[in-house]
This record gives sequence, C-alpha cells and structure tokens, in this order.
Amino acid sequence: MGLRKILLVMVIAVFMAAGSAWAGNTVDINTATAKELQKVEGIGVKASAKIVAYRNENGPFKNVKGLLRVKGIGKKTLEKAMAKLSVGNAANDKADK
Repeated sequence: MGLRKILLVMVIAVFMAAGSAWAGNTVDINTATAKELQKVEGIGVKASAKIVAYRNENGPFKNVKGLLRVKGIGKKTLEKAMAKLSVGNAANDKADK
C-alpha cells in the first residue's frame, strides 16, 4: 500500500471518529451498564440500577419509551434523557410498541 493510500485511510478514520463525537453518541439501554446509564442527565444511581434489573428480568426494551415501565422512571425523567438514549442502532425510537 502506498503512502498516499495510508494517509487517505488515516484521514478518513479521523473524520469518521470526529463525526461520531460531533453527532453525540447515545447510550443503548439494552446493553449499557448501570455506570454507563448514569452518564445520561436525569438517570442516577438508583434509576440506572432499576433499568438494568428490569432489563435482566424482562428482556430487552423494544424502544426508549419502554423505560416508562420501570418503577421510578417517569415522563419528566424520560423527556430529560431521551436525546441521549437509544435501542440498538435506532436512536430515540419513540414508537410505543
């Protein structure tokens, strides 16, 4: 591989990484640990533990609004956190399934 190709690959990698950071990554509520969930505004220690416990007992969430089924997570908390939460690759899946 020539030097130009190596440089091109490096530049593309940098732009892809910067694009992800600029777009603002979301936290997947089906894979996040309690500690990762706590990084989201409005979700503290107790709420994150309840989310993980609910997920472990009931299986993965179909959408972010599914958090409303977790005791202690209300509409205000969800509204505050919604922009930073996702389910799988679908950020802010607001459909109520």
